[in-house]
Amino acid sequence: MSMSAGWYLRRLSRMGPREVGGRVGDAVRRRRWRSARPACPTVTGARFTAVLPAGTIAAVPPAAAKRLLAEADRLMAGHAEYFGVDRDDLADPDWWYDPKTGRRAPWGYAFDVPYRNEEVAGDIKQIWELSRHQYLTVLAAAYAITGNERYAERVAEHLRSWWAANPPLRGVHWTSGIELGIRLLSWVWIRRLLDGWPGAAGLFEDNPAARNQIWHHQRWLAAFPSRGSSANNHVIAEAAGQFAAACAFGWFPSSARWRADALRSLERNLRGNTFASGLNRELATEYHGLVLELGLAALAEADAAGVPVPTSVRLVLLRMTDALAAVVDSRLRTPRQGDADDGHGLVLDGAGTDRWASLLATGDAVFGSLAWWPAVAGADARTALLAALIRPYARNGTVPAVSRPASRPGHFADAGMTILRGPAGIWCRCDGGPHGFLSIAAHAHADALSVEVRHDGVDVLADPGTFCYHGQPEWRQFFRSTLGHNTLQLDGTDQSVSGGPFLWTRHARSRVLVADPSGASDGTARWCAEHDGYQRSVHRRRVELTAASQELRVVDEVRGRHGPRRAVRLAFHLGPAVAADLVGNLAVLTWTRDGEDRSAVLDLPGQLRWRAHRGETDPPLGWYSAGFGRKEPATTLIGTGSADGTAPSGEFTTVLRFHG
Repeated sequence: MSMSAGWYLRRLSRMGPREVGGRVGDAVRRRRWRSARPACPTVTGARFTAVLPAGTIAAVPPAAAKRLLAEADRLMAGHAEYFGVDRDDLADPDWWYDPKTGRRAPWGYAFDVPYRNEEVAGDIKQIWELSRHQYLTVLAAAYAITGNERYAERVAEHLRSWWAANPPLRGVHWTSGIELGIRLLSWVWIRRLLDGWPGAAGLFEDNPAARNQIWHHQRWLAAFPSRGSSANNHVIAEAAGQFAAACAFGWFPSSARWRADALRSLERNLRGNTFASGLNRELATEYHGLVLELGLAALAEADAAGVPVPTSVRLVLLRMTDALAAVVDSRLRTPRQGDADDGHGLVLDGAGTDRWASLLATGDAVFGSLAWWPAVAGADARTALLAALIRPYARNGTVPAVSRPASRPGHFADAGMTILRGPAGIWCRCDGGPHGFLSIAAHAHADALSVEVRHDGVDVLADPGTFCYHGQPEWRQFFRSTLGHNTLQLDGTDQSVSGGPFLWTRHARSRVLVADPSGASDGTARWCAEHDGYQRSVHRRRVELTAASQELRVVDEVRGRHGPRRAVRLAFHLGPAVAADLVGNLAVLTWTRDGEDRSAVLDLPGQLRWRAHRGETDPPLGWYSAGFGRKEPATTLIGTGSADGTAPSGEFTTVLRFHG
């Protein structure tokens, strides 16, 4: 989609004076750069010294190596899948082609390219993803493991092709800083993994085209950092990539300055993007993973280069790792809160590798696990490679003594997230936190007081996910809407007001009133919160999980003097594996886990009229998105009625009872 004048005005209204001044400076700089394109400084004697220690590759677990090589061979045959679209053209890719729409992004000065307009440029996520070059890090890792030069030669062929097709400041690959930052990080690891190949130096440090690209990438990042209301995960990717390149490719007169500036930005924004509890402030769990990956990768470069980093960097990454260990369910699945676009900071593994298990394994290697951490099954390659570079926390005093949780946290007050747990892997996430991060809350959903319930890792009451960002506004609106979450909607409106696909102009304010995830006193875990997103009314929700009966009770209240009766819609989205037989206000839920039949009964509020929806498109309802660009039909139960703010019509009780 292209942005209207109204969007620009709404976006401007969310900026402060300092950000406005910075963006004006950016605009002036873009105009100046159109005609002033300096050449990369002459470099002599460049060397790459940030190599892996001896024996590192041998430490990669055989199962991880096998997965990685299988993935590398698929890539060598030209096959890959991005965001639900299968590609078979990777043997000789067109760097500007979108296989989803069949369009090619236009050529021209980078800052003139309308990359948000799918009608002109295609689906920009499809175009950008390949040029993050994370598939090339997989091929480079395959070379490091096998010594087979065909992998290295394919990497070299594709890098030379990309460098020739994408000169500095030309085309869509020079429009977004996060893309440049992640690409630089990939190049660092490609060079590191190809170190035993005779052509490695000729591809990188002895290659004027490579040096030119590396220099211009860093010059761009130094000039156009994400700022103000956009200083979310993007600025961390920019700083991590800039820092990694300035450490590993420190060949230029500006390298020391770029390195110091990037480290300052990384330290400041890691702190700024992370709650004291360790959860990411964007309240979008996949971005917690992205930021943690980027932070660990940057730390690896610092330690490899012997560059001291502020203590706070390691402390933030430690807290993020402990928080991740705390929130996962019995199958190491994380909450599906907020936006998710399948973005990774550093890819060194094949398909089928569990992202969250990998991060916990790396956290164990770097920081040490705690007694309450969940067991991590499986193995990955990235942990062995990162751990070979990062100085372990526990053995060398790189972090002073710090208090870590003695038991598994269940309530994160600053993030407003509470996890209730019961027998048989019952897991319930309750959302009573801020709407999102910064003034635009770009990756937030209108999901205040929503719950997400799993049984042994199976989505029973599911967060439907994200599905898309650009180009399909009706689907973007649905997946981030209040009706698209397990919560209550009044008068057909969202709790927070959207001003665009990554912009919220009014944020619902939530507060947690009760949080007792342990239920130590009587065996019942409790949570209660409310939000003010509906004018003249307050939505309050109580949740109780009783371990002995495996019963989850959800009570919704509409409180306040709001005059006329208000239309109510209460939504419960079931996971795609769950079938529902709805009769009146009683739904029998069935699913299979590991070959065993499982069931539950959902007793819905009787004063509402209930209907099941599945796979509807006008408007969208009854969908589940397992990953970006992918969606499948799933059952959604919607109860409609009204509330006048006084019991019983203003109070709605739902009971979920698990069997066995």
